[in-house]
Amino acid sequence: MDLILDTNALSAVVDGDPAIRPFVQRAASVEISVITLGEYRFGISQSKRRAECEKWLREYLDLYTILKVAEDTAEHYARLRALLKRAGKPIPANDLWIAAQGAQFDLAILSRDEHFDAVPSVRRIAW
Repeated sequence: MDLILDTNALSAVVDGDPAIRPFVQRAASVEISVITLGEYRFGISQSKRRAECEKWLREYLDLYTILKVAEDTAEHYARLRALLKRAGKPIPANDLWIAAQGAQFDLAILSRDEHFDAVPSVRRIAW
């Protein structure tokens, strides 16, 4: 199975959370959205562990594919946003972009955020 990491999953990977390891190790590929990376970098910019987290990014980020937002992503975003709006189940904007990339590349989203469960055509995996 191919995965895309939500920000809380990336944090768990960087923190060495043993509960997330099996999901990442069993995945055929693990992708990180540029949106997730932006959220994570913002979070660590205010963290007491900033140096440690930035060191991890320098050493390990190259092991992952960073997914950029492109025109096809925007089409998935617009479609999903309209579906969720009609269903009365909007989700946070950044998570909608991550979901759009999950749909675009047929990736399961590794996240603890249950609102991804409302997104048609994506599958959330929790740890």
